Amino acid sequence: MPTLTDVGRIGRDAELRYTPGGDAVINLALACDYGRKGQDGKRPTQWVDATLWGKQAEVMAPYLLKGQQIYFTMDDAHIETYAKTNGGEGFKLTGKIILIKFVGSPPQAANQPAQQPRPQQSRQQAAARPAQNQQGTNGPDYDSFDDDIPFAPLHHLNGA
Repeated sequence: MPTLTDVGRIGRDAELRYTPGGDAVINLALACDYGRKGQDGKRPTQWVDATLWGKQAEVMAPYLLKGQQIYFTMDDAHIETYAKTNGGEGFKLTGKIILIKFVGSPPQAANQPAQQPRPQQSRQQAAARPAQNQQGTNGPDYDSFDDDIPFAPLHHLNGA
C-alpha cells in the first residue's frame, strides 16, 4: 500500500465520531504546501482528507485544532473521485493516518485550561547539583541543559 509522509496544517477542528461498531474515528482536512512559490510568493496547497482511528483518535481529538501543524504518515494513500456541487468531477487525496506528531509546541486542549509553565531551573542551581547522573555513565547530564535551545521547525529540515 502506498504511504505518504508530510507536514500539514489542520483545516478545521477535529470532531470525534464513533462508527456503528463502536470504533472511534476523526476525519482531518490537512493543507500541505508543495512545489515552488508562485508570483504571489505563496506555494501551492494540496488538501488531504485523512482519518485517524481508535484509541489514538480518542486521545488526540481535543488537541487537533484548526491551524495546528502536524507531521503525519498516511497509509493507503489514494485519489478518490467525487461529484462537485456545481457539477463535474473533483479529485481528492485520502488515506488513514498511522503516525502523527505535533510540529512545534504541543497545543492546549480546546476544553482544558492552560497549564502553568514549569519553573525553569537556573544554571547555577544545575551546576551546584551533585554529579549523580555522571557516575557510572559516559553520557552527558541532560538535566543540566538549558531548556531554551532553539530548533528549526520540522518543515525547514526537509528542504521545503
